[in-house]
Amino acid sequence: MTLQRPTKQTLVEQIAAQLEQLIEDGTWPVGERIPAEPELVKELGVSRNTIREAIHALIHAGMLRTRQGDGTYVCSASSLAPALTRRLERSKLSDTLEVRSALEQEGARLAALRRTPEDIVRIRSAYEACIRAEAAGDIEGYIRADYEFHKEMIAAAHNPILSDLYDSISESVRQVVSYGSGHLCLLELHSELNARLIEAIVAQDESRSAEAVRDYLDASRTVLLKEIQGGDKTHHE
Repeated sequence: MTLQRPTKQTLVEQIAAQLEQLIEDGTWPVGERIPAEPELVKELGVSRNTIREAIHALIHAGMLRTRQGDGTYVCSASSLAPALTRRLERSKLSDTLEVRSALEQEGARLAALRRTPEDIVRIRSAYEACIRAEAAGDIEGYIRADYEFHKEMIAAAHNPILSDLYDSISESVRQVVSYGSGHLCLLELHSELNARLIEAIVAQDESRSAEAVRDYLDASRTVLLKEIQGGDKTHHE
């Protein structure tokens, strides 16, 4: 391999980096249409071709999506999420469960260590939404609420990189929950373990918090992998 001298960023790369920053810091939130090309040309003082190339780079990275005749919209808060989603789509369910287990156990441990009173309120609120959805037989509502519960738990760890990683596997997390939503016994066990997780986080018990998550995911693995022959099929199969 021949070493290459470093080169300065091109103008397109500089503009793409600025646009990416606007997306990552929430100035342009997911779902929002970004300013039209003429507005960006005027504000940034560069050519329309430069703007188009920068936008195309972010479309390729999975952060933007163009809707014919309607403009360009933000579809991901980081370039990490689309890349991980594509990778997880080709992975075994067992592999995804292991990754989720690693992230959530550490997240639960850190949440117990760092949680604030405000974090506890948000975690409890998400848990109560799970219980209401379960009681109403609202499976879609339960899937959304369960994801929000675990997302709030991860957020209580106050580690932005950990939160970004968890957001990046969000679709796979929801898919795993949807696999288990047809098993009443599994949903009931999840509710029980989530209640135990809240108690452990409130008590700032790092060990019990991680253990509750481990038990939660072990229960999912045991039931779900029995359904997927040999546990070696991908999420699409």
